[in-house]
Amino acid sequence: MNHASRPARRVLISGASIAGPALAHWLDRYGFEVTVVEKASAVRGGGYAVDIRGTAREVVGRMGLLPRLREAHVDTQRITFVDAAGERVGSLEPEQMTGGEAGLDLEVRRGDLADALYTPLRDRVEFLFDDSIATLDDDGDAVHVVFDSGTRRTFDLVVGADGLHSHTRRLVFGPEEPFHRYLGHVFAGFTMPNESGLAHEGVVWNEPGRSAVLYAHEPSERMHGFLTFIQETPPFAAFRDPKAQRELVTARFPEEVWHLPRLVEAMREADDLFFDIVSQIHMPTWSRGRVALAGDAAHATSFLSGQGSSVSLVGAYVLAGELATHADHGDAFAAYERTMRPFAERNQALATGGGTVVTPTTREELDARNAMLRDPRAATEAMATAGAAEGRAAHSGLALTDYAAAI
Repeated sequence: MNHASRPARRVLISGASIAGPALAHWLDRYGFEVTVVEKASAVRGGGYAVDIRGTAREVVGRMGLLPRLREAHVDTQRITFVDAAGERVGSLEPEQMTGGEAGLDLEVRRGDLADALYTPLRDRVEFLFDDSIATLDDDGDAVHVVFDSGTRRTFDLVVGADGLHSHTRRLVFGPEEPFHRYLGHVFAGFTMPNESGLAHEGVVWNEPGRSAVLYAHEPSERMHGFLTFIQETPPFAAFRDPKAQRELVTARFPEEVWHLPRLVEAMREADDLFFDIVSQIHMPTWSRGRVALAGDAAHATSFLSGQGSSVSLVGAYVLAGELATHADHGDAFAAYERTMRPFAERNQALATGGGTVVTPTTREELDARNAMLRDPRAATEAMATAGAAEGRAAHSGLALTDYAAAI
């Protein structure tokens, strides 16, 4: 590909999780000068598993990452559900729940995906770790950036790929609240000793509006614990107080049944507790001037959709492609949004249709779910005709343009 006739455009990307490095990959391939700034000291490793399905799988294929991601595939084989007393109700294969396709979908730790994106780029793209954007000044011709470190730089474009609580979005579009759609769930995730011998499996305990999960990617001394519950109003005060977070979660899981006491104790002692509310981002526009948003910063789908990473990968591909095929950044940003918004919104809708198989919100939903699970044939039929079918359609709901051929 010959870039000699197209002047290199200097692009700053804020965030080095999924959307940021994916965008950097494509922009670098198209001849842009790319800088990625990340407040953490390195790309974060480990973490819970994320899914790559449908259109996103095609994107990572075009990136040449399929062999690496196949090696990292954690291959969850079943999700088992237990009742309030901890007695087994039934099991489902992950694809029955998600609408995914066995043998095609990829499930990898978030850190493994981030590393697969970062490693091929680290010698080609400038990464600034332990730093972040302090101020942005878009004068119409360029964006003048002051970093927290005091460094001053000028870029042609800036992209915020810094997550649900995006700092870039706040600097350019204002406070998060107008764009934040709370889905009514509070979430606590952590690692804990794998005393159950779980491997390639999750086990889910439910009462209406509450879920407790043990999940192990592979035979290991550690596994993941999750405690999720419905709360009408977001617990904003707890975000600034780790002790309050632990007390809030503890109070919602008082039962001395199943593994709940062990989960609560592990949550209280965890040094890696991730506490957040389950939310989406809905914005009227994803760009302003020379600044655009990508990934969760623009259109967080929430973990209830199972599609956050996949939609981020697709969005990065589209944004880079539109920038590469439009001389004017405003035209590129508009084309990016026209292409991506219907896909993002369809995947967001996967999380907003009421209670799910994993998170039934009422006694009626829970009883119906358990009755279905007790009849394997009914479960297969119900999952094939319900949310799984819509999920499959949403995952693959965008046909990728071959931008390279258009340059």
